[in-house]
This record gives sequence, structure tokens and C-alpha cells, in this order.
Amino acid sequence: MFFPESHITIWLYAKATDMRKSFDGLAALAKNRLKESPVSGALFVFINKRQTHIKILYFDRSGYCLWAKRLEQGRFNYPQREGEKQSLNGTQLKLILEGIEVKNTRQNKRYNHPLPP
Repeated sequence: MFFPESHITIWLYAKATDMRKSFDGLAALAKNRLKESPVSGALFVFINKRQTHIKILYFDRSGYCLWAKRLEQGRFNYPQREGEKQSLNGTQLKLILEGIEVKNTRQNKRYNHPLPP
């Protein structure tokens, strides 16, 4: 299973994505549509129109990595907001990957201990 570190930035491209796109096509979407650097180390999440396929693009120190998942049944549920670009945290990404739909919930503030320099 794919579980990113908690401090990594995660961007969801909220428009439907053609899943025939691979490294270069998804990196171009991240740069041109999301206005983010595809080599920043952030995770870029793309979902197809039927919400049955998901791809996650990221750049590790030596090149692009692409993680993909296809559901045999059901759909990926994600928060529908306006705009093409949505910020996610690690928990939200895990819920999307597991197919858990979260509605009408409130997340209470938690203390974040700053990381040592």
C-alpha cells in the first residue's frame, strides 16, 4: 500500500484526467493547470471521469515516480469543491484511496509540535 509521509504537500487535480497520460503528461498538468512545480517533492493526485482510476505523481531525488490504482468496483470519493486545485492532507488521501466518503464532519484542532531544525 502507498502511504506518504505526513509532512508532504498533496495536491488534487479536481477535474477529470485522461488516464492514458503518464509521467510527462501528468507533470505538464501539475505545472500548467495546478501552477505547481512537478519536481517540488509534492504529491499530485489525478482521478479519471468515472472515478475508478487514480494516479499519483511525485518526484523523488532522481526522477518521477507514478503510483496507480484501479478499482474493481466502487468509486474514489473526494471532496467536491470549486476550482481545479485542492489541497489534501495525508489522512484525506488515505480515505480517498480506501474509498471512504467523509461527509458533514468536523476536524478539531490538534497541537502540532514543530519539527526540530
